[in-house]
Amino acid sequence: MSADTRGRPPGPSPLGAHRVLDPAGVLPQAAWRLDASPRIAADEVRVEVSCLNLDAASFRQLREAHGGDGAAVRDAVCAIVRERGKMHNPVTGSGGMLIGTVAETGPASPLGLRPGDRVATLVSLTLTPLEITDGLRDWDGTSERVPARGHAVLFGRSVAAVLPTDLPDELSLAVLDVCGAPALTRRVVGERARTGTAPSVLVLGASGKSGSLALAAAREAGAGRLTGVVPDAAEEAALTASGLADVVVRADARDALGLRTRLARRGGEADVTVVCTDVAGCEHAAVLATRDGGTVVFFSMATSFGAAALGAEGLARDVTLLIGNGYQPGHSEYALGLVRRVPGVRALFDRVTRPGRGTGEGARP
Repeated sequence: MSADTRGRPPGPSPLGAHRVLDPAGVLPQAAWRLDASPRIAADEVRVEVSCLNLDAASFRQLREAHGGDGAAVRDAVCAIVRERGKMHNPVTGSGGMLIGTVAETGPASPLGLRPGDRVATLVSLTLTPLEITDGLRDWDGTSERVPARGHAVLFGRSVAAVLPTDLPDELSLAVLDVCGAPALTRRVVGERARTGTAPSVLVLGASGKSGSLALAAAREAGAGRLTGVVPDAAEEAALTASGLADVVVRADARDALGLRTRLARRGGEADVTVVCTDVAGCEHAAVLATRDGGTVVFFSMATSFGAAALGAEGLARDVTLLIGNGYQPGHSEYALGLVRRVPGVRALFDRVTRPGRGTGEGARP
């Protein structure tokens, strides 16, 4: 570990607190800078990195900030990791996840991983110590998937999944990146369905990764009408062809009044709204599209939770607002299972994981 231990705990922490360099007293996700040195503690695991997957909100912000200049985006990501010891976008507050091969496990690691296992991390890069050693030379800066060389460190309380052998790595990475979305959607929708009434469900950003999984999970959990909102004609056609939604609406998810008007002609307000867009400004539209007594689940890392809460108050909407926790027990297995057994989900994932394709999670029509 680094020789600078001022303000740090006296020994290894399963939460990774011993890796925090600045500021003292916070956990790794809240830290500005982490110690990414490769020497591991007894309960840690070192992973040799082969690929990063930037979250959609972070990649969009970086691309727009640098005018689509891939080289500048690449330099920006390298600078963030170099400065912070992790991939933690200071603007969006988000990061992504990674694929790699287990290189070393501490004797007290509880994760059940072995050297040689090919894994995907199921915890955010915003709290994962990371060092990049190749300058991301094999990445052109124009996609969320980032070929990379370096190492990352997992803590005793981290979560990782051994990659399945029956799915392509890029597909598995895309699914595992958002696997919390279908698990929580299933729980929320299932709780309402068990009361005896099939809840209507609205998904913003419905043709993207988390959106398509959320639709499929809602269907399996007993949803009634499923409505998907997409930003443009191409996404409308793709979602319609998938058969995942009963109603497909093309609209700008940042235009609260415009979306409300379009939804009024296509079934009205929803009992459950799931926000899976990768752009900011969709909070009020989601609240306004949800009937009193309903629930809004925010899976978008572009969400302003202050805007959501104050917006609901200002609109006098009696709705429950949930932050989409990326962890649910069994979430990775469930999400991968949806891709395997629901053809429409697999079709949309194949579409968005092809090189040069967008995420399908935008807001503007």
